[in-house]
Amino acid sequence: MARIKIDMPENYIFSTELPIRISDINYGGHLSNDAMLSIVHEARIRFLNQYHYAELDIEGLGLIMTDSAIVYKAEGFHGDQLQIDVAVGDFNKYGCDIYYLISNKKTAVEVAHAKTGVVFFDYEKRKVSPIPEAFMDKVVKLR
Repeated sequence: MARIKIDMPENYIFSTELPIRISDINYGGHLSNDAMLSIVHEARIRFLNQYHYAELDIEGLGLIMTDSAIVYKAEGFHGDQLQIDVAVGDFNKYGCDIYYLISNKKTAVEVAHAKTGVVFFDYEKRKVSPIPEAFMDKVVKLR
């Protein structure tokens, strides 16, 4: 079976930190895969908040996640502080990919690479919409 590979970008436009909570630990004693998706979600919310956006209000549109991928690189343990660096790329008419480089803050060891594909969605019309120009202007100039 072929392994998933995420081509991570070289430049990141946002960084945040999150601790690994006890509820993030699985029966193996390390960070669980479902918790990693929640950590990525929190990082995405914080990334959007820097522009005063929310997942349901980006220039009047919302986001819908179309796919997600996580490649685990190392274990994470309760109490570890994670640094999550965020980048955007692979833009198309309706959306883009958001990349997450998750590292142990203290040791700089990469814990995971992650990517979520998102499209913009008009919840009133119940249909996919083009990326708002104002959003593009904000994130592209930071890249």
